Amino acid sequence: MTFKKCCINGQRYGACRDGSGQLQNHPEQVDFSWNMYADGKLSFYDHYLIEQIKSGKDPEIRQFFFLLAICHTVMVDVSDGQLNYQAASPDEGALVTAARNFGYVFLSRTQNTITISEMGIERTYDVLAILDFNSDRKRMSVIVRESEGNIRLYCKGADTVIYQRLHPGNLKREATEEALDIFANETLRTLCLCYKDISHDEFEAWNKKFMVASATITNRDEALDKVYEEIEKNLILLGATAIEDKLQDGVPETISKLSKAGIKIWVLTGDKKETAENIGFSCELLTDETTICYGEDISALLQTRLENQRNRAGSSTHSSLRMNEPFFQSGRDRALIITGSWLNEILLEKKKKKKKKLKLKFPKTAEEKQKQIENRRRAEANKEQQQKNFVDLACECKAVICCRVTPKQKAMVVELVKKYKKAITLAIGDGANDVNMIKTAHVGVGISGQEGMQAVMSSDYAFGQFRYLQRLLLVHGRWSYIRMCKFLRFFFYKNFAFTLAHIWYSFFNGFSAQTAYEDWFITLYNVMYTSLPVLLVGLLDQDVSDRLSLRFPGLYVLGQKDLLFNYRKFFVSLIHGIITSLIIFFIPYGAYLKTMGRDGEAPSDYQSFAVTTASSLIFVVNFQIGLDTSYWTFINAFSVFGSIALYFGITFDFHSAGIHVLFPSAFQFTGTAPNALRQPYLWLTMILSVAICLLPAVALRFLSMTVWPSESDRIQKNHKKYMAEEEQWKRRQSTFRRGVSGRRSAYAFSHQRGYADLIASGRSIRKKRAPLDAVLRHSVTEGRDAHGTS
Repeated sequence: MTFKKCCINGQRYGACRDGSGQLQNHPEQVDFSWNMYADGKLSFYDHYLIEQIKSGKDPEIRQFFFLLAICHTVMVDVSDGQLNYQAASPDEGALVTAARNFGYVFLSRTQNTITISEMGIERTYDVLAILDFNSDRKRMSVIVRESEGNIRLYCKGADTVIYQRLHPGNLKREATEEALDIFANETLRTLCLCYKDISHDEFEAWNKKFMVASATITNRDEALDKVYEEIEKNLILLGATAIEDKLQDGVPETISKLSKAGIKIWVLTGDKKETAENIGFSCELLTDETTICYGEDISALLQTRLENQRNRAGSSTHSSLRMNEPFFQSGRDRALIITGSWLNEILLEKKKKKKKKLKLKFPKTAEEKQKQIENRRRAEANKEQQQKNFVDLACECKAVICCRVTPKQKAMVVELVKKYKKAITLAIGDGANDVNMIKTAHVGVGISGQEGMQAVMSSDYAFGQFRYLQRLLLVHGRWSYIRMCKFLRFFFYKNFAFTLAHIWYSFFNGFSAQTAYEDWFITLYNVMYTSLPVLLVGLLDQDVSDRLSLRFPGLYVLGQKDLLFNYRKFFVSLIHGIITSLIIFFIPYGAYLKTMGRDGEAPSDYQSFAVTTASSLIFVVNFQIGLDTSYWTFINAFSVFGSIALYFGITFDFHSAGIHVLFPSAFQFTGTAPNALRQPYLWLTMILSVAICLLPAVALRFLSMTVWPSESDRIQKNHKKYMAEEEQWKRRQSTFRRGVSGRRSAYAFSHQRGYADLIASGRSIRKKRAPLDAVLRHSVTEGRDAHGTS
């Protein structure tokens, strides 16, 4: 996050100019070697501003950078003789660092003072009060006593709140507003700076209220905000700053792929509307073909729809169908851009009325009470219907951008979507302002970076860059959905096939408690014989590779439409299990009836029948799982054939004479498996059962891949072709690499609460005071009192 441009007293700075103010064709970076405190990291090209700062002729320029150096809650630390700033947000850190490079260096602070080096001259000022930032105020201020004894308030904040508190006589108001629009169109992050001179009597009267509010136990923040409001008015506009905060690498590509995957993208930001709109174009969320609708444009549309719904309430079915018509008739791509104030006015709760207007008229009769209740219900119903209409309209748009929204409004927007749409919501953010939104959404993703770890600590998933979201959703999320659906289908299928054989056997055993299988087979069936193949499918299976999943984001739509597991798929698994159970039961049963009573033929007793049926079931279930496995590895093959081998090994051990001697009551199928499986007739019976079960599945699989191929089947078929094309593309692109940094949130709407309370308490400053002498030893002291030099 870098300081790029500014507007001071109506004049814009930051262009490529020489010392005389003439534009340069070949930009030359400013040399900050004249400033011993410069960090050497700022890239600035306006030599004219540097000359103006060095000359000291323009008092507004001095006030501008002095405000940046003094109006903040940054903490300073010293290591190896270097100043290190610790800011509550990267925006504030960038502003203080910019003032440092331009010659106005924040050096140290105590509980009641702050020391600044102004063009090499060190001065200490008394800090009388810090009016800290919060998301409702969208600004912060400090009140300082200057060396001449004058008291002045310095304030910085969002243009929307600053312009409401300006003195009517500000001459540079329009010029600064024009500069703000220009900066916003360049996707720069803007902030307004202003000040106000305060008389001693005014400050003393205000300070008494401030002390009372500070000591308040209940509703302290509300009391302080009210007191702050009294002093922050009739401000003198000084200028505006513009900070560059570029998009992270891969953001446009990620948004494009998510859009192709059928994911609706809503951007909730604290930026100005112009900045947010240009960011939308820069990340390719908006294009030249996109029709942009603003909140003012759709207000009448929503109001008309609400009135029609009121008039048609209780009408015919045809009328109710017409009320559900889409808001937009044409098929063009549309985007919706709305502001936080529009959300408050149209959708969410209105602001509470002032206390002096709270003259309630209580109903006197039962009829008036009933009428009041009905009016309240009608208003609530209209509000909910208006919110639903807004969500329906927004979902018809390709993208939605909500600008100038507070953290609370971000959470409320997510709650609206959850309430009125049967959709899974995912919120991703990187700062403390996104915590409420992340917690409200079904899935929360935090990006670790310059804005701290609050978002990460509140999220379900965390990673370092926004572009990793495409792998989280389009690769791992889709694979997880496929694996879970296959796991559930196989789980139901194998248990239906296993359990229903008992029902068919009940018709032949008089519905007694006798089971169709051996007791130990029933115990180990789900634990050892069929668990590993199903488990590995749920862990490792993938229809296409990760590269192809990213190349064809349309594959993600399967999960959004619940095509891989639904009621239909469940009943298909049920029918499949019923057919399998019928085959593995009645084919061996028919074979045993044919051989019953014939000497020298295969055994036809109950125990041999149970072994034959169980063996057929193990073959069919494991082979069926292997047949539907898309991603074959050695582990999958080992699990299928290993499970079958494990079944025969355990069965032969449990049917041996040795274990029967040790546990005669637990193992009663002595010698059954060795005798039964020695007969070719029984092996032919099992082969017939397995073939009849698997051949229809194989035929259906063949037809689905050749006659009715899915998107993933077509991609699998051309796998080698696509991989070769991707390798060629990577070779062509290997020489190009974009160097862009991370984009963060707007200061005035998302900057978290600063360190004002910590500074006022003095807890963290006492420990840091002594080492500052190493940095200040070169400074020329002027105007310092004894308290300031301690």
